This record gives sequence, structure tokens and C-alpha cells, in this order.
Amino acid sequence: MGTSRRVRCYIPITNKIFISVDEAGTCARLPLNNNPVTSVTTTDIECNAGTKPVATLCPVTAGQNITVEMHAQPNDRSCTTQAIGGNHYGPVLVYMGKVADAASGMPTSWFKIAEDGYSPTTKKWGTDLLNDNCGKRSVQVPATLAPGNYLVRAEAIALHAASSTGGAQFYMTCFQVNVASTGTVNPPGVAFPGAYKATDPGILINIYQASNIANYQIPGPAVWTG
Repeated sequence: MGTSRRVRCYIPITNKIFISVDEAGTCARLPLNNNPVTSVTTTDIECNAGTKPVATLCPVTAGQNITVEMHAQPNDRSCTTQAIGGNHYGPVLVYMGKVADAASGMPTSWFKIAEDGYSPTTKKWGTDLLNDNCGKRSVQVPATLAPGNYLVRAEAIALHAASSTGGAQFYMTCFQVNVASTGTVNPPGVAFPGAYKATDPGILINIYQASNIANYQIPGPAVWTG
């Protein structure tokens, strides 16, 4: 599996990345505030509202593990409180997108490398799994990826008010990374905006009705494993 690198994300207010060592927020395009994105047709759905590129890129090796860590409160990594509380139930998703220069550009295509939705067996959401693991979600960077600059897009979707159109709350942050790899694959992907529709069954949903979540459909494309 290789060396583990950790991507630390505070949801909804700030996000950080660390890989082998704690990189903090050095390569994160940090959100300006803790307001959710609620429209899937705005460009804010890509990397959050008002965020800008930063100068630093974090080094990643294909095949390596990174860990996304999400917390509802900034600078609070305590394991004694819920990482994401307040009934913010929903899926957790991680995407990557290749870009010519991660310190200035945006990908035209994103592919999903991890997702956690709802388990009828455990009755837990992706956000519950984060709470169980002190806010952390580990994921492997696909080993066959072509080398180069990428953005890592970590996202939690809160569905507690998603029973009406525009009620789902999207929290995401993009991290600028440079991937070292001997791979050659450039995965197919989706565009943001465009990957989600406001009426998708995983976005427009009353999660308090058990029949609605028994076969919950996670938004976006299938996970690309390489």
C-alpha cells in the first residue's frame, strides 16, 4: 500500500492536507466561510465559493494512501466530540482531477476515487464513519495514474434538509498535489458543475424515511479504481 499520507479537512469551515507528515493547509484552497454550497449548477460546486489557488503543491505517490480528515469546527481534532455533528448525515466522496498546473488551474474532468454512502446493515452514513474514526477516511491514490499535477476534491454532502430541492448542503475543499508515478492512465471523468443534478435521488431525498435510504444512490460517477 505504500507510505500513508493524510489529508486533513475541516468541514465545513477549513480544510487541510498532510501526507506522511502533517502538511496542514499548505496546499489547500481553503473555504472563506462555513456556508454550504446549495446549487449544483454554480461553479462553486467544484472547489467551494470564492476559493483561490495557493502557491504550494503537496507531493503524492501513486499507490499511496492519503487520509481525509473532516471536522465541523476549525482547529478541533478532538476524538471526544463528533467530527461532523448536528444531524449532518450524508455521503462522503473523494475525487481527483488532472490539471496542467495545480497552483493556478482547474481540471476539466474529475474521477471519483472513494465514496461512503448509507449502509442498511449498520444504519450508518459516510459521515457516521468519519465520526467513528475521529474524522478520518483513508483512500488509496490509484497506482496506475499518469504522473503530474492533480487536485484532490474532498466532499461531504449533508442531507438533513434535502427533502426539498436545494436543501442538500455540499461542503468541499480542493487540494493541490503533484503525483509521482510510473503509470500511464488518464481516467475518464465528469465535470463540475454537471456531475450532479438537483433532482438526483441521492441529492433530493427525505433521509428520515427508511424506505428512501434502503438503496441509497450516491451522487456522481462510480469509483474509478484503476
